[in-house]
Amino acid sequence: MKSVVAAARRIVLKVGSSSVTVRGLGLDRDAIDSWARQIATLRGPGFNKQVLLVSSGAIAEGMQRLGWKQRPHEIHELQAAAAVGQMGLAQGYEASFRAHDVQTAQILLTHADLTDRARYLNARSTLFTLLGLGVVPVINENDTVVTDEIKFGDNDTLSALVANLVEADALVILTDQAGLYSADPRRDSSATVIREAMAGDAALEAMAGGAGSSTARGGMLTKVQAAKRAARSGAHTVIADGRERDVLIRLAQGEALGSQLTAGTAVLTARKQWLAGHLQCKGKVVVDDGAARALVGAGKSLLPIGVVSVLGDFKRGDVVACVDVTGREIARGLANYSNTQASLIARKSTTEIEKVLGFIEEPELIHRNNLVLL
Repeated sequence: MKSVVAAARRIVLKVGSSSVTVRGLGLDRDAIDSWARQIATLRGPGFNKQVLLVSSGAIAEGMQRLGWKQRPHEIHELQAAAAVGQMGLAQGYEASFRAHDVQTAQILLTHADLTDRARYLNARSTLFTLLGLGVVPVINENDTVVTDEIKFGDNDTLSALVANLVEADALVILTDQAGLYSADPRRDSSATVIREAMAGDAALEAMAGGAGSSTARGGMLTKVQAAKRAARSGAHTVIADGRERDVLIRLAQGEALGSQLTAGTAVLTARKQWLAGHLQCKGKVVVDDGAARALVGAGKSLLPIGVVSVLGDFKRGDVVACVDVTGREIARGLANYSNTQASLIARKSTTEIEKVLGFIEEPELIHRNNLVLL
């Protein structure tokens, strides 16, 4: 078995608290230096991969700075610890990556950022822009503002949602275990590591246990569930031991480490299925014959100049139907502009968007990556 990381171009890496802290109290600077070195290597010649890092550790670092020995339970205390710890976490990664001439950016997300379509598109655009600039995004849940109603609950879930967001080829979750075991190895000495399985297999959740430490929110169950979520957009998942020497580099070289949970569909197919079958259209844009041919025959994006009229009430990020002049729906996708803005730029060239609106979000009304043909 060869690691799926070897063929992956875009990778989301999640490192847990056990992989970046010293027994849950304060950051492990040597570990952070190691992650920075390995990620810099993966970005360089011979690999040429894009890496997004989802890192735990802010609350644990905040606890250390505040002198707390146990993780608090009150949400406002967790928020306070996160606010203090985020400073150290960002500084630690910035310093370690700078030693390899790699720029980093701190990205804090809440569940609402990825469920609201406009904020979803904004987050997606920002991450792709950073990757295009050669910057490594360092992502964490925005613990300083979340409440029980909107928090992700663990960075395993967040990493899977980020993999969906950027259409990653692989999600690598590093933990303090060798992988997913057939049973809880702390209770069953005969438990063995599951080397390969299909993400989403119901039997996997039955094998997973609870949280492994007092500082971690997730356990193996959340990692299995994250693999299932990531598979919906076609990303394969590897769950491996973060304490393995050069684990990222070895995975990128094809070495089979940990547990590999494979997705059943390709990234593009899964994303198109999601757009086509699971979102409600908020409006319609009527396109001329030329635009219809460009969409159907050439797989192009929808430009404002090809839009005849705009119907419905929708915002940036909502799903809209593309219909031809006979009223037949030919495609649907995520709008880059509201219905009011779309009406103003309809029949206008891309170069006229800023002149009409005073700004330009994107040159396309609907980008082909956010559009599915019906």
